[in-house]
Amino acid sequence: MHTHLAQAIPIRPSARRTHPLYWCFLLLLCSAYLQGGLTKALDFSAALAEMRHFGLAPAAPLALLTIAGELGASLLILCGAWRWAGAAYLALFTFAANFVANRFWGLAEPARTMAANGFFEHLGLVGAFLIVAWIDLRERSEH
Repeated sequence: MHTHLAQAIPIRPSARRTHPLYWCFLLLLCSAYLQGGLTKALDFSAALAEMRHFGLAPAAPLALLTIAGELGASLLILCGAWRWAGAAYLALFTFAANFVANRFWGLAEPARTMAANGFFEHLGLVGAFLIVAWIDLRERSEH
């Protein structure tokens, strides 16, 4: 079955970058950031509460920056314009936010294990966004 999927994705980089399946993969990668940005935008008081929960101040400007970053970078990735920049931004954002939201080393069990799992899952997202940025920069340099 996997050979059919591999055959469905074009070999030429320029064709692969615009392939609908590649776009769907990018949408999956951005889904948490689209959902998070929209949720924060639609319930700004909850976004402020989240900032305060993590000890981030000033809460309002940081919430606005988070919303703009999550939505804006996701749109850059999905539109293909400056895809590398959107992916690099979300990699950096996720890396930094991970040390704020998933501080497993200071927790007792069972919260420690759950936070550690979240921490390393987010490192996987960082890696995925860096791959997207690398692919986009590489393909742009070939033109």
